[in-house]
Amino acid sequence: MRVLLIEDDAELADHVKTRLEKLGHPVVLATDGADGAARAIDGDFDIVILDRMLPRLDGVAALRKMRSAGVGAPVLMLTARGSIEDRVEGLDAGADDYLVKPFALAELAARVSALGRRARSPDHDGIVAIGSIRIDRVNRSVTRAGRTIVLHPREFQLLDTLMRHGGRTVTRAMLLKAIWRFDFDPETKIVESHMSRLRAKLDAGFSIGAIETVRGEGYRVRGDA
Repeated sequence: MRVLLIEDDAELADHVKTRLEKLGHPVVLATDGADGAARAIDGDFDIVILDRMLPRLDGVAALRKMRSAGVGAPVLMLTARGSIEDRVEGLDAGADDYLVKPFALAELAARVSALGRRARSPDHDGIVAIGSIRIDRVNRSVTRAGRTIVLHPREFQLLDTLMRHGGRTVTRAMLLKAIWRFDFDPETKIVESHMSRLRAKLDAGFSIGAIETVRGEGYRVRGDA
């Protein structure tokens, strides 16, 4: 896997780069957020490792810039700040996983491998349709009644997770674990805020909402929408 490492700590970057390259992963290094975001947008990387505290452009801002430009590569965010609020902010910006400093290089390597397997998983291939919603996992495109719906990466993940359950109800806790990697239910409205944006995009110009809220349980894609 080709890795983009965005890290301004020269010693840490050298250790990470050496470890990953020994495992057969070519690594490109950027030492500030602006350069890192530009390289991610212009390059073709399988994984991005992104420090949260960076010069010129901090990690969260750099990540938002990448995602808004359509960068879909999994992102592992590194941080010295491990509070729930900091994790939520990074995950909400589009990070796929979070690792708090100091960390063991073996754990970082394992997480990089896991993100790579998840990105290449055959479960992400193919086309699924429920009602008027059609999702193409290969091209990461969505249509409703033939109309193209442009989604940000996290919105796509949210819809993809719902579609995988074939119209069955998906709980908030399931969404938190599948998309934001929370194994517990933190005090956050991250699911609700993303669901609101997803619904607004899917339902624009349609009289029936594509996603139904099942009171006290969760959400499901409507088969009759």
